[in-house]
Amino acid sequence: MIIGTGVDITEVRRLRQAIEKWGDGFLKRVFTPKEIKNARAHISFYQHLAGRFAAKEAVFKALGDKDLGWQDVEIINDGDGRPHCVILNNRGKNVDVHISISHVKSYATAFAIITQKT
Repeated sequence: MIIGTGVDITEVRRLRQAIEKWGDGFLKRVFTPKEIKNARAHISFYQHLAGRFAAKEAVFKALGDKDLGWQDVEIINDGDGRPHCVILNNRGKNVDVHISISHVKSYATAFAIITQKT
């Protein structure tokens, strides 16, 4: 059963500006250590992070949990390279999160579907 859906689009330029302005403080507030490490391994660092940012925003919208924070949602890749969302800090026990991320030079977009665990 679908609990919620969410979609987001992020300008890569704006994310880059935030990182350049606030540096590691911004990165550590918004992204988990695993997400940052993964992004640093990509040539398109800012596009990669913009996709993860959009995915987190889409998950926030789909879950509708106002207490969910940036560090509660982790977007990583599975063994086949597909984006995968993990809800951390014991918050997503009863849900499965399905996400899709796309990006081009200037924009990243993501879609999330939340379903009840079976």
